[in-house]
Amino acid sequence: MTFMTVDSNRTTDNDLAAGKHLTADEILTRARAAAPVLRERAEDIEEARQLPADVVELLRGTGVFRMTMPASWGGPELTSAQQTEVIEALATGDASAAWCAMIGADSGIFAGYLDDAVARELFPSLDTITAGFMNPTGRAERVPGGYRVSGNWVFGSGSSHCDLLLAGCRVYRDGEPEADADGDPVQWRVMIARPEDFEIHDTWYTTGLAGTASRDYATTDLFVPDEHSFSFDTPRRPGLLHAAPDTILRNMPGVPLGLARAALDHVRGLAAGRVDRASGTPWSQLERVTGTLADCEADLAAARAFVYTGLDQQWARLESGREATPDERVATALARYKAFHTAHAIVTRLYALVGGAAIYRKRSPMDRWLRDVTTMCRHVDAGEQNLKAAGELLLGGRIPQKTLLW
Repeated sequence: MTFMTVDSNRTTDNDLAAGKHLTADEILTRARAAAPVLRERAEDIEEARQLPADVVELLRGTGVFRMTMPASWGGPELTSAQQTEVIEALATGDASAAWCAMIGADSGIFAGYLDDAVARELFPSLDTITAGFMNPTGRAERVPGGYRVSGNWVFGSGSSHCDLLLAGCRVYRDGEPEADADGDPVQWRVMIARPEDFEIHDTWYTTGLAGTASRDYATTDLFVPDEHSFSFDTPRRPGLLHAAPDTILRNMPGVPLGLARAALDHVRGLAAGRVDRASGTPWSQLERVTGTLADCEADLAAARAFVYTGLDQQWARLESGREATPDERVATALARYKAFHTAHAIVTRLYALVGGAAIYRKRSPMDRWLRDVTTMCRHVDAGEQNLKAAGELLLGGRIPQKTLLW
């Protein structure tokens, strides 16, 4: 198998359609306008188990996929908090669409790890969409001019509509693992290729987030030129989007926060006109209803403040160039963890509050929200190992500087 050259004219029309110089406010406004449309299409998205083509183009038109593109290219280069706001707005419409937007919006970040001329070839449009599994589960055998890549990868969210598919690999030379420049026995590189260079397996039959097409994919002996690969250790472009190892995780909390917001708004709307069958008491006068809604609002506000405060403080620290303290290193990771689990707790409580009406897939979005939030809480970044690592660091321990979690 060989690497296919990207057609530099393939998606440039989208630049004109979306506008060359979208600002952060314009992208957020477009995302908010798209949310009701996504809500209407949510059932179609779930049944298709991928984003329909028109939904992909709707997202592309918001500018979400260009959020991290550099200003030097005409991109908006949004801050981490601004990106998260956009993903949060989309998630109030549909979680699968927001998840794919969150994944696909990393294109500008990945481009920043490449030589600029190569990046412009691989990313001919500001709205180029990437997908893939970054962890080094594949094998890249070093050969003249590049690598021979083989492996199987999982969780390829957006694999059904991406322009480029990435694959994390461990580097080998002459059949033996090759250490990196720092002496780490695992040299981790990410390979960039086209989706058609892989076999994509339709494995994504899941409890929730069904529309993300997070399928398995594989390849054998695929040649990838050296310049079409990168290490997270060596950014080629200066800027705060490449100044900390958690760069591709920072906007992730937008998905659970937006989903929880949508669920709360939905139940508040129900409560305004609902009457308890047994007593005839309006829901607006039932303490179990009013208390639950108020408590959920407080929990969501706290989780949201934790996320955005952490992102703003991280950005300010990165601007200053100051090294992070242990507390600062764990802040954004803990905020992501709490966003996932707070959203899960809120949706679970609201699902129980609504009662039997919540269980019908065709009648209530509560069922899909519960399944979506349950599935996203299985993501590694929502795992309890993050609490263990954070606690160890706070008590003077060490965690690898390179880990994407931090």
